[in-house]
Amino acid sequence: MASRWSFIAINPKILMVTSSWPSPVRPAHRLIRASSPHNTFLVTEQCDQLCVMCSQPPKKYHADLFEQFETAAILAPNKSVLGISGGEPLLHKEKLFRMFERVARLRPDVTFHVLSNGQHSTKDDVKQLIEIGTERILWGIPLYSSDPRTHDQIVGKPGAFRSLERGLAVLMQAGASVELRTVVLQQNRRHLGALADFVFTRLSFINVWALMQLERIGYGRMNWATSFLDTSIDFEPISMAVDRTVARGISVALYNFPLCSVPKEYRQYAPSTISDWKRKYLGFCKECNARSACGGFFEWYSHDQVFSALGPL
Repeated sequence: MASRWSFIAINPKILMVTSSWPSPVRPAHRLIRASSPHNTFLVTEQCDQLCVMCSQPPKKYHADLFEQFETAAILAPNKSVLGISGGEPLLHKEKLFRMFERVARLRPDVTFHVLSNGQHSTKDDVKQLIEIGTERILWGIPLYSSDPRTHDQIVGKPGAFRSLERGLAVLMQAGASVELRTVVLQQNRRHLGALADFVFTRLSFINVWALMQLERIGYGRMNWATSFLDTSIDFEPISMAVDRTVARGISVALYNFPLCSVPKEYRQYAPSTISDWKRKYLGFCKECNARSACGGFFEWYSHDQVFSALGPL
């Protein structure tokens, strides 16, 4: 059967994918923006978790675009880092890995940053991960507490913590690059110190531990009142976790934290991480001397419902 998709590379600023089915209006998907370092493929909206802060609530159906994503990756600008997101991408692991293998052969300069819940890796994957190239993929894996019950409650899935332990062991065995991710919440505020100890004793192979501020969209917005931790006035859980981690020689970073919400001595750990297409700055940011280094705020940030102690630096 002939493909119903065609590909258009424009100058090569944008890679467009269009449907070749007869239609009065032919749909198009913009997959790559050559002018931006932030390009992510949403490979599926299916997921096997219901995280209380999920910014992309799962859906039951799946639109398979792996062929199109593969072509987009092959045509991507030089040395692109392409995000792979969901849903849970590894629910379609066979097709995902096949795409990685083909892109690795044709575009050895292209690498991937995969956001996954880490529960779908098995020992059988180790050989394939090594063949794809462990330097080619950075795995963004979430862990919200070293207490299994707390982690499972946050992700809405019994047994998730134990499955994640097994998945992380597989990635360690393969020598994979791992960015461990922890969204800071009211639910895990008291657990961050213990989690720092767990990272040191059990997960010291990771590349970086990223402590992340909550994104006010999707389930995060629905559960904002019970989940958001105002770190502009309550930074102690974060500082304790950072101090323990840095003292032990493990890299740590603060993602999605406006610099004015972080005490001065910890701003060195807070890079600009919010993607350009969903980032904004507030009125007082015009007067801030640190604006050029600050990642700003999510586009859907509502100043009257979020941080309570902000201002220009």
